[in-house]
Amino acid sequence: MLKKGLILGAAFTLAFGALVGCGGQKQSDSGGKGLSGAIKIDGSSTVYPISQAVAEEFMKANPDVNVTVGESGTGGGFKKWASGEIDISDASRPIKEEEKEAAKPNGIEPVEIPVAYDGIAVVVNKENNFVDKLTVDELKKIWEPNSKVKTWKDVRDSFPAEPIKLYGPGTASGTFDYFTGEIVGEEGKSRTDYTASEDDNVLVKGVQGDKGGLGYFGYAYYLENKDKLKIVPIDAGKGAIAPTDQTINDGTYSPLSRPVFIYPSNKSLQKPEVKEFVKFYLETAKELVKEVGYVPLPDAKYQEGLSKVK
Repeated sequence: MLKKGLILGAAFTLAFGALVGCGGQKQSDSGGKGLSGAIKIDGSSTVYPISQAVAEEFMKANPDVNVTVGESGTGGGFKKWASGEIDISDASRPIKEEEKEAAKPNGIEPVEIPVAYDGIAVVVNKENNFVDKLTVDELKKIWEPNSKVKTWKDVRDSFPAEPIKLYGPGTASGTFDYFTGEIVGEEGKSRTDYTASEDDNVLVKGVQGDKGGLGYFGYAYYLENKDKLKIVPIDAGKGAIAPTDQTINDGTYSPLSRPVFIYPSNKSLQKPEVKEFVKFYLETAKELVKEVGYVPLPDAKYQEGLSKVK
């Protein structure tokens, strides 16, 4: 997860302060209604920083509501959501049909709400002076099952014959699902001889400390550590493009741009505290997501989400 200092400091002070400075409307919309109870959220480590930031601000406005946010990965979150253990599942990919089916016996149905755009950053060690870009085909060659890539020279002849060390999300991660689907060509298919973790900070530290390291994880985690890592532009056939707010938003950072979601259940939305929390989430997300390193959706998308809830 991102450093707590970034979430609790910059996001809360700057983003929510700006909202209050504009009249405090967003805070008062869900405050003062006598809400109480507990809200449980779990799932994607990518979406965690946004949900955690929103949760902290919601609890300030509604001190009798306790909101807890976990990060067991998108797949892990959906398992808990399907059994009714949690109210909202954070997800860095759309829900799968089998995950919907698993929830049906419990009378649980998903309400899909996009909350931000994210890019998947491909990074190498800061001292790497030979990788200026990678093609999608080269990424596939590195990450496909039974890959023969052991050194950088195996990726491209002009690279040195130095060992390559790989870092990436675990199999419960939505980022893993999305990356393998887009790069390898089949979701969930990947070489297994790499350092895997659901905690993106573990991946950051791995690449940072390994001269031959290469890894992938959410763009926000690169921004938080850009002084320690080197970003790799990706060429999908139209020239090498690096992830930025603009290239993620307009989709030119292809194929590694994607929306991220929250999934409240139909049952949980019947609880006043959950319904008000999701409304609050959508009303404050545009400012908060920028402060924790993500790209906001167009206003119309947040309004669509609000209409689903209301």
